[in-house]
Amino acid sequence: MDKQQLRKCAKEIRSKLDMTALSKILAEKLRETEEYKNAKNIMIFYPLKDEVNLLPLTEDKTKTFYLPKIDGENLLCCRYDENTKLCESCFHTMEPTSNPEKSAIIDFIIVPALAIDKNNYRLGYGKGFYDKFLSQFNPPVKTAVCIPKQLIVETIFPNEYDIPIDLIITS
Repeated sequence: MDKQQLRKCAKEIRSKLDMTALSKILAEKLRETEEYKNAKNIMIFYPLKDEVNLLPLTEDKTKTFYLPKIDGENLLCCRYDENTKLCESCFHTMEPTSNPEKSAIIDFIIVPALAIDKNNYRLGYGKGFYDKFLSQFNPPVKTAVCIPKQLIVETIFPNEYDIPIDLIITS
């Protein structure tokens, strides 16, 4: 099985799950980690259909949240709260219309993952945005939330650009 087949399989599994219930469970587990409790500036992602929704975390006013914004082949970091205006990106994700914060110091980042292998490499959507983003600075705690079936992967066939995750939260 190659990366494309793994993506297809993971998306199929995910489409059959109650992501609303799973999102609540995973967000609560995330809140309980020391890494989350100690973080001040957190980058999350706006969920696609059938993806874990962590936006309720932004109700925690003791932290500053950020969403990614696509700029060509790069991800930029934009502050996010309930008043942030969003628009649909070229990849059909919602992103802030505001200008990126170039001086933001992110100490905790939650990245989307279709699957994760036994060496903590994540399978994304294939464009490399997050791996490139993480390689550009001293990485914060890199976290992925996913369902247990996604974890049962021997390898995602990582390449030299893939960056492993530090913390995995599962239901």
